[in-house]
Amino acid sequence: MMEHNKETPTLISSANTPPSPSNSHAIVFDHQQPLLRCQITTLNNHSLYLVVFGILLLSCYASAACNEMDRASLSSLSLNVSNLNWPSSGDCCSWEGVQCDGNDRVTRLWLPTRGLRGSISPSFSKLTKLTQLNLSHNCLSGPLPDGFFSSFTTLQIVDMSFNCLSGPLPISATLPITLRILDLSSNQFNGSIQSSFLRPAMNLRSFNVSNNSFTGGIPSSICVSVSPSIVILDFSDNGFQGPIGQGFGACEKLEVLRAGFNFLSGPLPDDIYSAGALQAIFLPCNKLNGPISQSVINLANLRILALFDNEFSGLIPKGIGKLSNLEQLLLHINSLNGTLPQSLMNCTSLKVLNLRVNNFVGELSALDFSKLQQLIIVDLGNNYFNGSLPASLFSCKALNAIRLATNQLEGEILPDIVALQSLSFLSLSNNSLTTITGALRILRACKNLSTIILSKNFFGEAMPDVESFEGFQNLQILALGGCQLTGQIPNWLKEMTKLEALDLSLNKLTGSIPGWMGNLPNLFYLDLSVNFLLGDFPKELIRLPELSSQPIADLIDLSYLELPLFVQIKNASSLQYNRLGYLPPAIYLGSNSLTGNIPVEIGQMKFIHILDLSNNSFSGTIPHQISMLTNLEKLDLSGNNLFGKIPASLKNLNFLSYFSVANNHLHGLIPTGGQFDTFSSSSYEGNPGLCGPILQRTCFNSSSSTQPLGSRRRSPNTKLIVGLLFGILFVVGVISTVLVLWMLTKRRIVQR
Repeated sequence: MMEHNKETPTLISSANTPPSPSNSHAIVFDHQQPLLRCQITTLNNHSLYLVVFGILLLSCYASAACNEMDRASLSSLSLNVSNLNWPSSGDCCSWEGVQCDGNDRVTRLWLPTRGLRGSISPSFSKLTKLTQLNLSHNCLSGPLPDGFFSSFTTLQIVDMSFNCLSGPLPISATLPITLRILDLSSNQFNGSIQSSFLRPAMNLRSFNVSNNSFTGGIPSSICVSVSPSIVILDFSDNGFQGPIGQGFGACEKLEVLRAGFNFLSGPLPDDIYSAGALQAIFLPCNKLNGPISQSVINLANLRILALFDNEFSGLIPKGIGKLSNLEQLLLHINSLNGTLPQSLMNCTSLKVLNLRVNNFVGELSALDFSKLQQLIIVDLGNNYFNGSLPASLFSCKALNAIRLATNQLEGEILPDIVALQSLSFLSLSNNSLTTITGALRILRACKNLSTIILSKNFFGEAMPDVESFEGFQNLQILALGGCQLTGQIPNWLKEMTKLEALDLSLNKLTGSIPGWMGNLPNLFYLDLSVNFLLGDFPKELIRLPELSSQPIADLIDLSYLELPLFVQIKNASSLQYNRLGYLPPAIYLGSNSLTGNIPVEIGQMKFIHILDLSNNSFSGTIPHQISMLTNLEKLDLSGNNLFGKIPASLKNLNFLSYFSVANNHLHGLIPTGGQFDTFSSSSYEGNPGLCGPILQRTCFNSSSSTQPLGSRRRSPNTKLIVGLLFGILFVVGVISTVLVLWMLTKRRIVQR
């Protein structure tokens, strides 16, 4: 998801350095110069002159102390805030971050990024001559004192951003008329923003309350009732709700409006298109709906229009091409429809075009992209575009990212694409493209490509069977999953030494997993699931450096991808990754025909997060060495021929959130404790020999459960034989007793 950067006026960013002590002393010294000259004229002896000069100089500094009320206010602040290294005495105008005027009153307090902790004392508001206050990027907490802002009658700049300040804005406080810049962003403030709080600040130019917990409506009348001169408004990342009211049309100088990541609803107010100075509108991730008005073309200065992840519908305005300054058009994840207007190709300043996840139709090849020579990123994925790939798009030489995935495109990848020497991200997945061998031969000439996603194309074709594909020297991500490709895992992959993520899932690949895959130095994500692969688990994979070595794992690329990466596993909802380094280290080998034991050396893959060996024919016991995989989050061993007990040491895997050994031949008591207390019975189904509370199945004979499978399977026959012997002996004994008694009885009768 696109991140929004806080717009900061130059005045704040250029004033991070507090005044030097020498400058502040110079002001004090000049104030005392007449007295000094008067004293010097009475001295004749040179040495006496030097002594007196030194004494008077010291007296000059001593008398140049800051205002006592200001000193008390600052001292009170230092009592409540740690890491504030101020002395207990002396001239407070020389303290770190403090600046005074010619009357020794504190006018500037500039202490950003000092690691300050604590709360702001009510006596702080006695700094009545303060004009600039910057306590940003610290760890200050608690509410602002009542009347905090209204006490500062000359305040011009306030930056309290990136702290942990909380609570509602002070009830009795109002902003001073002199205030020009107020930044309270990235705190924990809550409650609503009352118009009475803002009303006196008629000179306000920048107001930023983003990334807090404010609720209620956005004060859209701020330009009507407060300041018509406002330039920047940022309400983003809060809990504001309801419709956006009328009023922004009165903001004649408003250049940036941010209110994304809230719960705003309803259509955009009509008068917003009257704010002719607007250069950027950021309203993403709300519940805004309705059409985008044709009046948007009135915003001739507009550079960025970001309305993504809302519920907008209808067409893109036909006259949008009149926005000649438009650089970013971000309308993805809405319900917009129809064809793209031809006038869009007249937005010659366009650098980013993202219309992904809408309902657009039509032939892309009918559009002439050649005018968009500044275009860097284009994302038209998840729509209903048809026809062939647009050749004119490949004339946009500045392009470095293209996504046309999940449309209805057909044909082959055109050789024209090699003109895009800056291209690093290409996703054409889930279309009906053909000729995979030709596609790869063409793409290898794009020397800068780092991401190629061609999944769900080339249906039923053969995996290119060549020894080498020269090129792809910068390739980090290769996805050819879901193509139903035949053949074997190709040898040319071993040349891609920068490869970090490889997806060959959902194909018809046969043969064994080649051992050279374990030599790919940067590979940390491997998906070979749902194929027809044979053989054992290759021990070479265990030696993958990214999964077994911490120093190597720390080098995983954390830079942002040009476009998000979407990963869908086993029909679950897609997960979005904006950085390659955020992709979990994983090996997916499920749904193949792999056999043999799970190697005990698997415990060396200490940095793996996901291990999926499900639905194969692995046999033997579960190695207890798996408990050494302390970063493991998902372990799926279901659908195999494993026997024995579940190692009790697995309960020490503290990050394990998914676990399944279903449909094996396991027996004995299911471990309890740790993450095992969170798994459901479905994790163990299909194992009649398992017992424990989760299955509501009592373990009657714990000693017998320790026997190996072979002896355990013979034990029922042994018990049966023993039972039969006891039964036969019992019957024989009863019959013998009856016969003896009968004979004794007969004897007695005879004797009678």
